[in-house]
Amino acid sequence: MPTPRWVAHANKFSLNLITRYIAPWAPGWALVVHRGRKSGRVFRTPLWAFRRQNRYVIALTYGSESDWVRNVLAADGCELRTRLRHYEVGSPRVYRDARAADMPLPIRLMLRYVLRAPDFLSVDILRELP
Repeated sequence: MPTPRWVAHANKFSLNLITRYIAPWAPGWALVVHRGRKSGRVFRTPLWAFRRQNRYVIALTYGSESDWVRNVLAADGCELRTRLRHYEVGSPRVYRDARAADMPLPIRLMLRYVLRAPDFLSVDILRELP
């Protein structure tokens, strides 16, 4: 079971305000830049993301029904800022992996035993942006 929605809502107005500045350069973090399905507004969501060959895998700590996930799926991609690089990513795919095999060991343990969040989003790197 992913982290409860009330925690996501609280983080939106607290922790995310801080991690939004850390995510573009800190290892293991990324800033997902996506557009709202209804509003058309641009949003920046800080997340755990790890590169695996020509794709990124993002831990869905709040589950696959989060607004940002639905926005990325509807748009068939987004922009990703991580490690001071900027990518256009596409072909988003939500999948479940109870073992969290694509995550580094400390994150894997947290996702499996603390957060109990088995869902992930995989996105292919289309190109690096300037």
